[in-house]
Amino acid sequence: MSKPLAKYVWFDGEIVPWEKATVHVLAHALHYGTGVFEGIRAYKAEDEVVVFRLREHIKRMVESAKLYGFDLPYSDEEMCDAVIKLIQKNDFHSSLYIRPIAFKGVAGISLDPRPIPTSVSIIAFPFEKYFSNEKLGLNINVSSWRRIGEPAVPGIAKACGHYINSALARAESGDAGFDEALFLNSGGNVCEGTGENIFIVKDEQIATPGLTSGILNGITRQTVIALIRDWELPFTERDIARSELYTCDEAFFTGTAVEVASILSIDRKRVGDGKPGPVTRRVKEAYEQTVKGLNSKYLRYLTPVYGRQQVVRATSDPHR
Repeated sequence: MSKPLAKYVWFDGEIVPWEKATVHVLAHALHYGTGVFEGIRAYKAEDEVVVFRLREHIKRMVESAKLYGFDLPYSDEEMCDAVIKLIQKNDFHSSLYIRPIAFKGVAGISLDPRPIPTSVSIIAFPFEKYFSNEKLGLNINVSSWRRIGEPAVPGIAKACGHYINSALARAESGDAGFDEALFLNSGGNVCEGTGENIFIVKDEQIATPGLTSGILNGITRQTVIALIRDWELPFTERDIARSELYTCDEAFFTGTAVEVASILSIDRKRVGDGKPGPVTRRVKEAYEQTVKGLNSKYLRYLTPVYGRQQVVRATSDPHR
């Protein structure tokens, strides 16, 4: 058994020791992928820990479950409260990754998930960086696999079964010596990474694929778009052709785990001068300030764990 990442886990309404949070091998979600989940970050901010956009993440998990035809047995507020209580119970005082998951439990071998009880679990553990070389930037490739989506499955849902598609692309990418993979959608246009949204910059114009491109509507993506609009920079959500990847000046990923990560090359073709560009650096810095409570406009995005809001000293965005 691997070393526990935390002492306690929230499981079906109770906080239990790590080793007690177990699932039967006949769980429907294990066999058929019938579950939905979220990835949430909490950050150390002076002597407080703040959870970033907790309510928005929980709301998206509820909506993902709705798309697959099942309701969660707990309200949004109950799940938000559970996240805070779990962090407190573990006595965490560092940056964290939080994984709420709702999944179908034990049944027979029928594919029909409707009559099967839904379990909900929340795990939180210390976490810093998703990619080891994130500060330098990433070398990525366009996957030979396409991103799953409509009309086969609702690609906007953050569903467990969908991520076998991402695992397939990520393994292929790693075998070829890349840090990460980028999907095209069924129409051949740029979609997203295996767990990230993508932005490109060309001639000072910023673009990212829109929701009709089959992407997950990332909450980090939404935050970055808000920051870009605050600066009144030229920005569009639109279809992006694969060829644009090879001629853009900058490219970067956004996501809860990856935060903001510069892309240095795509298919071994250098992006710009092969270094993080000015827009990427600006976005990365502003995002890091926002998640730690240093941007007064977005303090509403933060939920303090220990009730010490006053220690997070918000300042105006220095780029405004």
